[in-house]
Amino acid sequence: MTKYSLLDLVPVVEGGSVAQAFANTADLARHAEDLGFTRYWIAEHHGMPGIAGGATAVVIGHVAAATRSIRVGAGGIMLPNHAPLVVAEQFGTLDALFPGRIDLGLGRAPGSDQRVARALRRGLDSDPNAFPQDVLEIQSYFADDGQTGISAMPGAGAKVEMWILGSSTFGAQLAAALGLPYAFASHFAPDALDAALQIYRSQFRPSAALARPYVAAGFNVFGAATDAEAEYLASSQAQAFVALRTGQPRQLPPPVAGYRESLPDSAAAILGHVLQCSATGGPAKLARGIASFVARTGADELILTSSIFDHEARKASLSYAATAMQEVRAAA
Repeated sequence: MTKYSLLDLVPVVEGGSVAQAFANTADLARHAEDLGFTRYWIAEHHGMPGIAGGATAVVIGHVAAATRSIRVGAGGIMLPNHAPLVVAEQFGTLDALFPGRIDLGLGRAPGSDQRVARALRRGLDSDPNAFPQDVLEIQSYFADDGQTGISAMPGAGAKVEMWILGSSTFGAQLAAALGLPYAFASHFAPDALDAALQIYRSQFRPSAALARPYVAAGFNVFGAATDAEAEYLASSQAQAFVALRTGQPRQLPPPVAGYRESLPDSAAAILGHVLQCSATGGPAKLARGIASFVARTGADELILTSSIFDHEARKASLSYAATAMQEVRAAA
């Protein structure tokens, strides 16, 4: 039975503020919890005017405090930016505050450009091949097994659920080798999706953390009462994607009617590629799109994302998506 969860980029809308983005995130998390979402993830990005989740562990604490039972975590922490001990301490703290609810998804991309990577003081001079060793180091801190000669405090003995994230086959191989759950970023980098899932499942080695492969896949959803309204709402994310891919990142703009039809071929091709793993439409079309993606991937869980300018419309989109997921599960 496919679970459904949410990835929130904590969007800052044009004319809005960071404070309002955080308030919306807490409200959206409560809404997702009421709708039966399994987990609520925040992604680490830096230097982007429309994304407010840079201090990811802090935002996770904000969301966990605003909710009761939904799992909350990072999707993900970009490990080149951080010393493993710091990550273990941060997430050990979160686990102590919200026991049994904290996830730690780890990625090896910087989540930024080279200037920002330098400002973060890690990444440029660190070993680009150190990611697997850094993951093992964090596991060692949580296990408090003495391998590092350091006891993380807090962190030692924490029961944080660790994930490997990826948009290529590298993460799939690592997750399989370590016996950890694997989440693929198909919501913005769909190219290697099928190959990565095949590698992960075929090479998976059971571990103390996980007995069998467990796959989550990112998927964009834009739901509304009608197909036309959903397409209109989705145009905010489409504009943001085009701006980002053309080197002009911006705050999340208001929707524009007929936006896709107005694009030159080059920009339309960007959107057609990056948003391959998406469903946009009224209830019936949304359910068909989700069902098709579940059938294609066999994912144990979908990590849905839905960046919509109007907060109430975004909440409604998640309601439509949850209903569609429940229909897919019932049919299965």
